[in-house]
Amino acid sequence: MLAALAAVVVLISTAIFVGVGNSDGSLDAAARKPGGSAAPASAGTWVGTWSTSAAAAEPNTLRGYAGMSIRNVVHTSVGGSQARIQLSNLYSARPLTITHASLALAAAPSNPTAAAGTMRRLTFGERSWVTIPPGQAATSDPVRLDIPEAADLLVTTYTPRASGSVTYHPHARQTSYLARGDRTEDTAGAAYTEQSPYWRYLTAVDVWSTEAHGAVAVIGDSITDGITSTAGANHRWTDFLAERLRTEPGAPRYSVLNSGISGNRVLTDGTQVPPNNPSALSRFERDVLSRTGVKAVVVELGVNDILRPPHQTDADAIVRGLRRLTEQAHARGLRVVGATLAPFYGHRGYTPRLEAVRQQVNTRIRAGEVFDAVVDFDQALRDPVSPLRLRPSYDSGDHLHPSDDGYRAMARALDLDDLRGGAAAEL
Repeated sequence: MLAALAAVVVLISTAIFVGVGNSDGSLDAAARKPGGSAAPASAGTWVGTWSTSAAAAEPNTLRGYAGMSIRNVVHTSVGGSQARIQLSNLYSARPLTITHASLALAAAPSNPTAAAGTMRRLTFGERSWVTIPPGQAATSDPVRLDIPEAADLLVTTYTPRASGSVTYHPHARQTSYLARGDRTEDTAGAAYTEQSPYWRYLTAVDVWSTEAHGAVAVIGDSITDGITSTAGANHRWTDFLAERLRTEPGAPRYSVLNSGISGNRVLTDGTQVPPNNPSALSRFERDVLSRTGVKAVVVELGVNDILRPPHQTDADAIVRGLRRLTEQAHARGLRVVGATLAPFYGHRGYTPRLEAVRQQVNTRIRAGEVFDAVVDFDQALRDPVSPLRLRPSYDSGDHLHPSDDGYRAMARALDLDDLRGGAAAEL
């Protein structure tokens, strides 16, 4: 009996060791990391709380940021009890190896210091490192962390060696930070002496939420990117929309995912391979349809097709491109709300001929030929006295991009009920 009992003890001990160990006998990082990994709870759903679009290869980064820690600061739209992140290596021709990554709440808005007790080491497939092939992305394992709505998160990555061009989003309207050496789990921000207006590698943060029912994914250009909004204030129109969805009685409980890229067009890619500033048609699957928990789509695009050379002066071509986005969303059962094109009279690119194209596109959108529902940004932003231009209080000064007040007016213009339900059977 004693021999049999001893054998059982050995079997149990072996099973425990195998459960937490690697094939080489070492303990897995997931068993040691602060906070540990977490399986989904029994009630709730994964939903994106923040996203951005990989827009280009950062200039002059052929060696990447070897030996440096990058601390991205991002702002949540909804909260949750767990989180995971997505990292992208879209614009590099070389594999990206990240040996250390972490997630924490910021101690204060736009601050690189972590709030006490919130630092979590991230793993990938229960390993503390990940190698992302060229053109690919990787999602971390989830970690337990109580994440508030409308809060700043710190997502930090460390790359020990040269990794090729850095995939980035250049117009973050948010200050992020860099430090020399592996300072990934530093809770103090003292080592993060270099500031940056970019987001690097990071393209999404998901949370496990028992309150949010899904996400609204917004694809757009610099107006959605919020290029003229107050930096660090989270005053993009999508931020104001997220505030409405959180606070208004009866509003659908959705997060808001911003996939705006400054200068973005419906039809035309930028230069390079893969293209910098990829067209909406080429990035729609990656930046919108594949996001976590998407229930509705908002499209704010078309102005750059008209304003940027080579000018697209065929309104039918723009409308066809917008309709193709709607068709792709319908194939996933998603409802699409589309925006009219806002005024740009007084902008340096304005001509009467280009204005005529804008009016033609808007007429088609308002007629219900393109989207399931329409948010009329033209009407919301234009000057009642001179309707070809932006209302002065809504004009950032360049006669194209809104001010903070203009962005707030855009968010107010959207009928939240239009975000409910599925795709229309037929346009």
